[in-house]
Amino acid sequence: MDSICLAPFGFWAKPDKNADNSLNLMRWSVGIPGKKDTPWEGGVYAMTVTFPNQYPQKPPICKFNHPIHHPNVYPDGKVCLSILNEGVDWKPSITITQILCGIQNLLNEPNPDSPANIQAQRQFCKSRKAYDNAVRKQAILYAPRESE
Repeated sequence: MDSICLAPFGFWAKPDKNADNSLNLMRWSVGIPGKKDTPWEGGVYAMTVTFPNQYPQKPPICKFNHPIHHPNVYPDGKVCLSILNEGVDWKPSITITQILCGIQNLLNEPNPDSPANIQAQRQFCKSRKAYDNAVRKQAILYAPRESE
């Protein structure tokens, strides 16, 4: 990751609630804003972060709540990012801020060599203009509403 997210302005995170209305600290709802001056700008992308019982020895699972057209996001919304892969780059010292900023960076800087969505990967590699247009449409779709 070339860029660093120093001030996570626009991000939000809150623990989910259990059926009894108590907080579930092992499952969080988060929002990741698209970076300024990118096709992702204007959107806030909701996801669920689920922490395993073995956290921080094992990484959390990060899944977008809605379909995301991106080379490194599986159809079920799961993010393919090396720092979230226990067998690759995961370290217990990686913070949640680093994870969320890493995902924000990944949105605009996909890794086409590790595709999770072949259709998005092909479009990204063969027609960047069409890919960026599809991303801009997503940004409009996932823009925060006045009531939120």
